[in-house]
Amino acid sequence: MTTIAKNIVDTLAANGVRRVYGLPGDSLNGFTDALRETPSIEWVHVRHEEAAAFAAAGEAALTGEVAVCAGSAGPGNLHLINGLYDANRSRVPVLAIAAHIPSTEIGSNYFQETHPQEVFRECSVYAEQVTDPAQMPRILEIALRTAVEKRGVAVVVLSGDVALTPVESERVAVVRRARPRIVPSDAELREAAGLLNASDKVTILAGAGVEGAHDEVVALADALGAPIVHAFRGKEFIEYENPFDVGMTGLLGFSSGYRAMDACDVLLMLGTDFPYQQFYPDHAKIIQVDIRGEQLGRRAKLDLGLVGDVKATAEALLPLLDRKQRRAHLDASLKHYAKARAKLDDLATPTKKGQALHPQYITRVLDQLADDDAVFTADVGTPVIWAARYLTMNGRRRLVGSFTHGSMANALPHAMGAQAAYPGRQIVALAGDGGLSMLMGELITIVQNKLPVKLVVFNNSSLNFIELEMKSAGFVNYGTGLDNPNFAAVAGSLGMKGVRVDESSELERGLKEAFAYDGPALVDVSTIRQELAMPPTITAQQASGFTLYALRTVLSGRGDEVLDLAKTNWRRVF
Repeated sequence: MTTIAKNIVDTLAANGVRRVYGLPGDSLNGFTDALRETPSIEWVHVRHEEAAAFAAAGEAALTGEVAVCAGSAGPGNLHLINGLYDANRSRVPVLAIAAHIPSTEIGSNYFQETHPQEVFRECSVYAEQVTDPAQMPRILEIALRTAVEKRGVAVVVLSGDVALTPVESERVAVVRRARPRIVPSDAELREAAGLLNASDKVTILAGAGVEGAHDEVVALADALGAPIVHAFRGKEFIEYENPFDVGMTGLLGFSSGYRAMDACDVLLMLGTDFPYQQFYPDHAKIIQVDIRGEQLGRRAKLDLGLVGDVKATAEALLPLLDRKQRRAHLDASLKHYAKARAKLDDLATPTKKGQALHPQYITRVLDQLADDDAVFTADVGTPVIWAARYLTMNGRRRLVGSFTHGSMANALPHAMGAQAAYPGRQIVALAGDGGLSMLMGELITIVQNKLPVKLVVFNNSSLNFIELEMKSAGFVNYGTGLDNPNFAAVAGSLGMKGVRVDESSELERGLKEAFAYDGPALVDVSTIRQELAMPPTITAQQASGFTLYALRTVLSGRGDEVLDLAKTNWRRVF
């Protein structure tokens, strides 16, 4: 007898799924038992379902294929929700199996009862409940196809008793993503070329949508004499081998990216939904190219919106462009970038003996020692700032994070999914001390599943980015301090390699030791707490906020914090 649960597992196997992340429970018994009988699919047992969803998102981000997670009824599948929000907003294909209470008890306020198909509606592209065996396997096929084609999360809700019923059709559907070539109309392309040809100062803003279109975007920049600014999610796809790169803009970026956009008279947005309106130019004309028409004009007023994939649109647009002979805007932008890059590099210096380390220096040394095809994950907070500014992409390295959803605690579980998918590849998680401690139980997961993840912990005993936000708004730091354990000792007690680094002279040795270890390793690095991560442009409100913060802090009897801030940053920044 083939049950619904067994048919689901057979379909997953036929579609190339090689692992399912989750935590078992009685409502999942039929599903997990079917997995037990399917050697081609591994059950990756996590300690918290949130980590299961993040791990699936990390795997899907790297492979581009559907990754799967599962949660038992009620609280079990509700724990998935934060990781599923991240996957859906990052537009990676994930299938979630959400077990439900016994079907005869639905609507009775039964133990652990929720309404998962409603709960998951907002963080998915498809969420449906199976109530009758006749719905299967069609519901699963629709779910898989929707996740693949819309690149998002599909949730199948299934009561445990329904999972154990015989399936009416044993059909196993194999879903493959369609790959259409989508370009704007000829008239739209001519209109875009007219705007670009008439401009002396074009800047390109490139996002995650330039994946697979590196050479075409660089060719556009060459023809237009245009500097290329990237959003964070575009970094890994366009930063490398790019003579027109002028860095990143936004809260995590630096001044040259901001200036190249502010100084242009036409901004060409390629595959980006960059959210911060204050960083868009006020007076430039804006052309936006995106595969999703609903995203056009969402962030800035457009002069022309084009629906198309970036690679095909760039190829179609290039023959219509007049090569720019005047390249003063590009030259000025590149010159500014060289100065901005040099200033950033000057901050990545070792500290004196006995002092905690500058996070910039940690990231720079990490970047130099990591493999050419390393996969990096970065916690939301200050680790993403240092990743944005100091990790070097080369077309083989990858960078995964919660860059749109912005969740804490993502670096470790994202790394779990990456390592499970690529067991022989170096996976390095840049973890904040706050983020790591939030899901620290997953250190046990990587030991139990023999995942040789390497974690570098930026240990500044604080929720550091939140402190920066407080300072810029004029507030005294409150509630952000962390009483941390020795994370290296904790790691060692769990069966990992644990390395503690307290000063700059120990860093290279500690990282090399961890990277060479055949298994999971954690490097706990003591990091300066009062390190300012300056945005590319400072508003009058932020300057006023910092002044107010300093005044309030002194008046509250904590003037030593202001002195530490000044000692750490003023000479280095100014």
